[in-house]
Amino acid sequence: MDEIPIAKLVAGVDEAGRGPLAGSVVAAAVILHETRPIAGLTDSKKLSAERRHMLEAEIKQHAMAWSIAEASHHEVDQINILQASLLAMRRALLGLKVMPELVLVDGNRLPRLESYQMRAIVKGDLYEPCISAASILAKQYRDRQMLELDRLYPQYQFARHKGYPTELHRKLLKQHGASPVHRRSFKPVKELP
Repeated sequence: MDEIPIAKLVAGVDEAGRGPLAGSVVAAAVILHETRPIAGLTDSKKLSAERRHMLEAEIKQHAMAWSIAEASHHEVDQINILQASLLAMRRALLGLKVMPELVLVDGNRLPRLESYQMRAIVKGDLYEPCISAASILAKQYRDRQMLELDRLYPQYQFARHKGYPTELHRKLLKQHGASPVHRRSFKPVKELP
């Protein structure tokens, strides 16, 4: 792996919610504090819900800056999921109160932003603490959003599958048709009668 150039203000960026059939795609950007390291940061998918919750509070309390943004399910349908993910990342970066000197983005694509120095890192949420922190904030925000949608549309049981195309979700989709928050451009929704 290439050496990351030493920069004081490094922002990590990651998204949550590319695969689900409903809801928005969420991105977070985090600049960790050099003198306040947070133990246990890793890919949010590798952490228990309880551990993620604890780390989320620590990140929000100790990070130098953090920001969460989203692209709606309408935007996902209009510009496709990749472009919507990059748009959410761009919004998260622009939401930071401090401009980073370097941005590390999880994955292999970068959001378009003039005057930002950026690097894409595949599996970055495993190797770079600032990306891990962003991964945790994005996932926590999106999971809460799905709990809210579960209250609004209980027949889809969003709290159980978080919008992902599980067998249960597909069955409920066939039974009830698409809700106002489903992504119409995604195959299982598009193919509904």
